[in-house]
Amino acid sequence: MSKLHLIIANKNYSSWSLRPWMAMTMAGLAFDESMILLDTPVMKKQIAEHSKAGRLPILHHGKITVWETLAILEYLSETFPEKNLWPKTKTARAVARAISNEMHAGFTGLRNSCPMNLHRPPKPVVLNDATKADIARIEEIWRDCRKTYGKGGKFLFGKFCNADAMFAPVVTRFETYAIPVAKDTRAYMDAVMTTKAFQSWRVAALKETWIVPHDEVD
Repeated sequence: MSKLHLIIANKNYSSWSLRPWMAMTMAGLAFDESMILLDTPVMKKQIAEHSKAGRLPILHHGKITVWETLAILEYLSETFPEKNLWPKTKTARAVARAISNEMHAGFTGLRNSCPMNLHRPPKPVVLNDATKADIARIEEIWRDCRKTYGKGGKFLFGKFCNADAMFAPVVTRFETYAIPVAKDTRAYMDAVMTTKAFQSWRVAALKETWIVPHDEVD
């Protein structure tokens, strides 16, 4: 079988790249990775060589090209069913997909106010009402999933799955902007951030020197 090849953006800033990378790494899938720097004069041309959609991340698997994060996660789940990238039970899978889509489509207040930036020393920023509402909803999601489905492990549905990958960048935002959270939220954040996969991503991110000004809120 052809090897997986994931095209990502800067690890310091790219929340969308982190998601499939975390899912693949946590599942133990072997893959090559290439990086295209954000906000450079040649970025669009470089991305177009891989996908007409013009966005990252992109997954190549032999002759198959998949773009958009959720589509990549679904493709991986279908291609490697033994990895259980979605929860095993139908009910849990439905909820996991619902919250993943909610993450994909929403929480623009948090995204705009608190962009992913692993270089930034943790310190608070002023949070507007939209961002506060997003934070409250995310904590509610994590709490409900942990309570209902998380008894078999430290993650939202026990074992790390695609839903955890979708929320991994949110964990970094809560950390980077020193957002006050409940104890159960903190425990979930710690579970994600102490994985070998995330630690590896973070080490690589901190070595990057390229700056994306619009993601530097200070």
